[in-house]
Amino acid sequence: MAFKFEKLEVWKIALDLSDKIDKFTIENFPKHEIYILTSQIKRAADSVALNIAEGSTGQSDKEFNRFLGFALRSGIEVVSCLFIARNRGYIDQEKFKTLYDQYENLTIKIQALRRSLR
Repeated sequence: MAFKFEKLEVWKIALDLSDKIDKFTIENFPKHEIYILTSQIKRAADSVALNIAEGSTGQSDKEFNRFLGFALRSGIEVVSCLFIARNRGYIDQEKFKTLYDQYENLTIKIQALRRSLR
């Protein structure tokens, strides 16, 4: 593994969740949402992994912590999009809870990594 982020558990989880969100939206969101909610949730899910990777190669722990903050906020954005999708009937309660719980777990891990950098 050539890059630091490849060893990070939070990055691996974020990457996996990004793929799950992508697959889920393709299979379940209506076509009229492709440029709206589908795009928003997919970009937010991708942003979690991208910010972890980008920040891990920074010059300092302070800079990495800043990018982890961006990743954390993007994870929260995904959760908010899940609520919107549930309210619009694109996701059932069981799938909502599964994804919600996975993002909750990821945000807890990102927060723990941030605390370890201080």
